[in-house]
Amino acid sequence: MSQPPRHTTASGIPVEDDQNSLSAGPRGPLLLQDFHLIEKLQHFNRERIPERVVHAKGSGAYGAFTVTHDIRHFSKAKLFAAVGKRTETFVRFSTVGGERGSADSERDPRGFAVRFYTEEGNWDLVGNNTPVFFIKDPIKFPDFIHTQKRCPRSNLKSANMMFDFWSQAPESLHQVTILFSDRGTPDGYRHMDGFGSHTFSLVNADGERVYVKWHLKTRQGIRNLDAADAVRLGGIDPDSAQRDLFDAIGRGEFPQWDVSVQVASEEQLADWGARTGWNPFDLTKVWPHRDFPLHPVGLLELNRNPVNYHAEVEQAAFSPANVVPGMGYSPDKMLQGRLFSYHDAALYRVGTNHQHLPVNSPRCPFHNQQRDGAMAFGHGGAAQNYAAVNPAGQHGGGMGHGEPELALAGGAGRFDGRGTEDDYTQPGNLFRLLPAQEKDNLFNNLAGALVHVDESILQRQLGHFDKADPAYGRGVRAALKARGRNVD
Repeated sequence: MSQPPRHTTASGIPVEDDQNSLSAGPRGPLLLQDFHLIEKLQHFNRERIPERVVHAKGSGAYGAFTVTHDIRHFSKAKLFAAVGKRTETFVRFSTVGGERGSADSERDPRGFAVRFYTEEGNWDLVGNNTPVFFIKDPIKFPDFIHTQKRCPRSNLKSANMMFDFWSQAPESLHQVTILFSDRGTPDGYRHMDGFGSHTFSLVNADGERVYVKWHLKTRQGIRNLDAADAVRLGGIDPDSAQRDLFDAIGRGEFPQWDVSVQVASEEQLADWGARTGWNPFDLTKVWPHRDFPLHPVGLLELNRNPVNYHAEVEQAAFSPANVVPGMGYSPDKMLQGRLFSYHDAALYRVGTNHQHLPVNSPRCPFHNQQRDGAMAFGHGGAAQNYAAVNPAGQHGGGMGHGEPELALAGGAGRFDGRGTEDDYTQPGNLFRLLPAQEKDNLFNNLAGALVHVDESILQRQLGHFDKADPAYGRGVRAALKARGRNVD
């Protein structure tokens, strides 16, 4: 009798245990990072046609990732099996806060999402062009995004809303400093770096876990727009980044990024955290390269434009939950929230069976019991639509990744570290690294927004600059005074 096909997620990732949810101990509560459980329940809940929502403006292209250095001692993932091995990829860049018709040159972080179509399923490295983010807890994400969108009364963007939020979230200062520096307005997508931003994990063939941060360094060189040029370009050509990427690939000028990874054991991170006072899984913090140097991994190249923008770019749906055997997650709270929210957003925005669309479908065989719902063209035919219960003990662990158990500690609760955690040293270090002209640009860019905010909000935000570096606060005050705003 022939063996049934191996059970996988809809993204083609192997599932060894379809009988037991991931829990904290044999009787403990379930974990949100159990993506297989979440995906099954979400799909079941949406087996009738839902509404959908429009996604932000972006650009995309196909390419390939080539392994240049052996990291098999870190990960057993088959895409790293040999130097020279190539894996097909799709990359989507985007502005984060703007609407679909907004200008590519607006001051905004840039999304940098990479899909690797591996033989073990899709790996989605969903990051930004910055190594940190504004918040460290996903419960604040809806509030933060509301401040970046339009005021519900005026329907206008509001600096007052933005800085009201940021000034009461000191952990945001690191990302705010990047956003209002020259790197807040990249000159197109080819001339910026990418980061996985979160802490992820890798698992080798011996079941040993290390924690990692992914870096993608542009070979085209960093190129940014100053504030005046960004505004001018937004009026002349609001699609400048899309045009630049599409035309460059059409000319055969294929953009490339060197892919590297910072690596640390659990023990190293515990020691570093105790020494510095920083949580190594905090998305508002970086791992300094002097403590955790980069290990080269491979080369990413984009070499083919999509044929249809809507089908291949607008309907592309990424999720950081998509990791293949040899990879895993971390206790990063923002990552834990994104493991749920990205797939859930795709279910609403694109549809219940969005993973069957060509740009989202894995390039390897996949088998699951998901059926029906909108766009059920990958319907499974007459195959059995349920999994029988296996005899006791005849199943693997987790999603078949061979990942060791993640030790949990402490009682369940809601923990607020504001006022006790150091949110100023790292943005201060970044500020001190900036050349004099870039410092002046930072002061002027901030003053251009802060000149419009209420006095109480302004004073709160200036206090954060002062704590990062007194020269930071003095520079912003001088730029505000030059604009006619009197500050103490």
